[in-house]
Amino acid sequence: MVLKIARRGAIPPFIVMDVMRAANERAAAGADVLHLEVGQPSTGAPERVIRAAEAALRSDKLGYTEALGLPALREKIAQHYRARYGLSVDPARIAITTGSSCAFLLTFLSAFDAGDRVALTCPSYPAYKNILTPLGIEIAEIAVDGATRFQPTLALLDAAGPLDGLVVASPSNPTGSMLDAAAMRALVEGCALRGIRLISDEIYHGITYDAPATTALAFGSDMIVVNSFSKYFSMTGWRLGWMVLPPDLVRSAECLAQNFFVAPPTLSQLAALAVFDCIVELDANVASYAGNRALLLEELPRAGFRQIAPPDGAFYIYADVGHLTNDSTEFCRRMLEETGVAATPGVDFDIRLGHRFVRFCYAGSNADTAEAARRLKNWLK
Repeated sequence: MVLKIARRGAIPPFIVMDVMRAANERAAAGADVLHLEVGQPSTGAPERVIRAAEAALRSDKLGYTEALGLPALREKIAQHYRARYGLSVDPARIAITTGSSCAFLLTFLSAFDAGDRVALTCPSYPAYKNILTPLGIEIAEIAVDGATRFQPTLALLDAAGPLDGLVVASPSNPTGSMLDAAAMRALVEGCALRGIRLISDEIYHGITYDAPATTALAFGSDMIVVNSFSKYFSMTGWRLGWMVLPPDLVRSAECLAQNFFVAPPTLSQLAALAVFDCIVELDANVASYAGNRALLLEELPRAGFRQIAPPDGAFYIYADVGHLTNDSTEFCRRMLEETGVAATPGVDFDIRLGHRFVRFCYAGSNADTAEAARRLKNWLK
């Protein structure tokens, strides 16, 4: 007898993880790899975080915390909003989560029912769609391009038909483009007028180059903001994120978290208490990314990657390779095999036009980034 397999698991893979596996297999076979595929800092957690974790291991029993996280860490995050944005955020609205991935799951479960309709830009981070789909939530994909700096507008929302929600990311993955303060205000206020719940993905805040990122919280309190310790704070494997919830969703998210996850990882939370005292070290990481960004913006066009989305923040270059290939997956496979440079095909982010785009992550070392650029120029010469 063949046993049933639930349909909700029949979603596309997170392709970048498949690319990382292929890159790791190449490395295990003795060949070198330059990792420009996975969006994570090459640096580890700051030293103060490591010391805090070591102290916690020896002095704390590491039992469960509250489902919404350690009160002390929620207060630290509230202080972070005061220091960085000049905003007063009630710690009671802050929920600590097991990475931002958990935050998105709790967000979608608490804000939407099956059959609701949520808008996503195309291209966008693939996990949005791949979490919403098994929950029975209808997805309205909004095509964006250079004309709107790869960000949604109210005109595009209105053209998409009735909506219950919108997910926006600024800085975005895969493009790195940002909404300025005026554009963010327009979206926040426009969504409120239209009865659309806004979810603002702000996990790349802190990693910007020409201007700081604007938080949606500056313009209202009925949206959900998701952030993470993985990117700017360089704590990827610690699996820790947070949400800022509107008051009417706090209890719902708490009950879901209690039953789904019990609590976020205690050791990671205790360690993260120290990370807000490491801003000088973290900003030095961003300065390194800025150097990589400047190098790639100069060298990639010389290699043949001439059309690039505006990389205002994050650590990505999203390049149009349509003049080089009509199959970005095969293009990235050959790139890895023939040069050792691992990159992510655009089909991970865009089912329409992703076959003609490639994403490069420049969160690695300056030396590796320069070597990758050299190899790509030689490969496409």
